[in-house]
Amino acid sequence: MITLPDELGHLSYVVSGDGPPVVLVHAGVADHRMWDAVVPALAEHHTVVRYDLRGFGESAPPTGPFSETDDLLRLLDHLGHDRVRLVGASWGGRVAVEFTLTHPDRVHSLALLAAPWPGYDWSADMVAYDEAETAALESGDLDAAVRVNLDMWLRGPARGWDEVAVGLADRLRAPMRTSLVNQPALGEHSHGPSKRAVSAIAVPTLIGVGSLDVPDFRAIARRYATEIPNTTLTEFPTAAHLIALDAPEALTATLLPFLAG
Repeated sequence: MITLPDELGHLSYVVSGDGPPVVLVHAGVADHRMWDAVVPALAEHHTVVRYDLRGFGESAPPTGPFSETDDLLRLLDHLGHDRVRLVGASWGGRVAVEFTLTHPDRVHSLALLAAPWPGYDWSADMVAYDEAETAALESGDLDAAVRVNLDMWLRGPARGWDEVAVGLADRLRAPMRTSLVNQPALGEHSHGPSKRAVSAIAVPTLIGVGSLDVPDFRAIARRYATEIPNTTLTEFPTAAHLIALDAPEALTATLLPFLAG
């Protein structure tokens, strides 16, 4: 990966392919490698930029206040991309929303895959997940915290582990541990999401959600599709929360015509 240093540490990124630029923003339990299976096909038509959000993967944890929107802007300016197609998964989807609202002239189109909604009234199952993760971290049991997150975000509530592709859990463990270790620094220094109305988003928008995902995120996907104009909602029947891992071929088949628009 390539390192972009700054006053708070550094961001790490990788670029593949050639053509109109596409930026892939990973989920909050992963890093840039979650996109590995979709990049080859996208890179046949696009310059594909992947980066690790600050405190994830190979990007250093923050040493002071920062904004994910400012980080992405700095990266695009560094690479010389004036206008990009943005694809964000889970927390990366919310980063993409914030960037689009803040810098609408820099975004050609937007794809949101299971993005959260700030201030959402989470279900009892989501509250129980959060409490289990918190208890594991407070007891110093990082392995237990990883298992809690794998159960929620990879396996999901609608299937058993025997239905999850072999090897995916192993691929996620290390990125997930990094995110959990850096969680306190991120919580302290990140500006966090705003509550600006997403109805201001004017670019073509694709909303994707897995049919096997947590019901909260399926409801949130419908909410995004209702409140953002010029939106297409696509469900992925074989995917839980991390669509790029569960259904890379179906995701690629959906993204390519959308990005070409």
